[in-house]
Amino acid sequence: MKLPIARLLAVGLFLSPLLGISQKVEIGGGIGAMLYKGDVSPTLDPQFARLGGSLFFRYHPSQAFAVRAQVMVGRIVGADSLSRDVFQQSRGAAFRNTIREAALTAEYKFRNYTPLRNVKNWTPYVFGGVAVFGHGLRLPGEKPIGIAFPLGVGIKYEIARPWSIGAEFGTRFTTSDSLDGLANPTASTPRLSQSDPDRKDHYTFVALTLSYTFYRVFCPPGSL
Repeated sequence: MKLPIARLLAVGLFLSPLLGISQKVEIGGGIGAMLYKGDVSPTLDPQFARLGGSLFFRYHPSQAFAVRAQVMVGRIVGADSLSRDVFQQSRGAAFRNTIREAALTAEYKFRNYTPLRNVKNWTPYVFGGVAVFGHGLRLPGEKPIGIAFPLGVGIKYEIARPWSIGAEFGTRFTTSDSLDGLANPTASTPRLSQSDPDRKDHYTFVALTLSYTFYRVFCPPGSL
């Protein structure tokens, strides 16, 4: 049964704001590896890579810029026993930690995505922003939520409209020195259990992404 014209007009008025922002809205997720960098692992060591995943919402106010809200969870690990450094081998520290993050970032795309049909869009991009995170090795007196500053690069390719795949590398520069469970230097803390106050802990997320863009649907003339 066909809807009355009045109902069709009402539905059209209700959906018009959503249609106005379509093709600017994108949702997706990523899966990949998290890596820790700090006292236990001074460099990004692939042998410490552990699984991580994310969900994100992108809004494209223009073809060159995007704003992304993202949540992410993953594990980081490290072990002094795998280091060649004599001090680290003597210390013998090892840890496992879980990171939970919510971030807001801005992206700059070097190539404009075009809304034209039958056009294969792709672009490299850079991003930066701010994040809040929590982890499972919080030391006594430490705040439950830390601040991090994501910075990274990525590339996105539209495989079949409205689906896109991508690859991304991003490091979170934190203000924390306890992601590895090592304590800040104090008179009562054994030397081997102390962290280096001049080296903050960071974590990196390397991921493959899949996303869906809400393109505007155009009806051919005379279809209604």
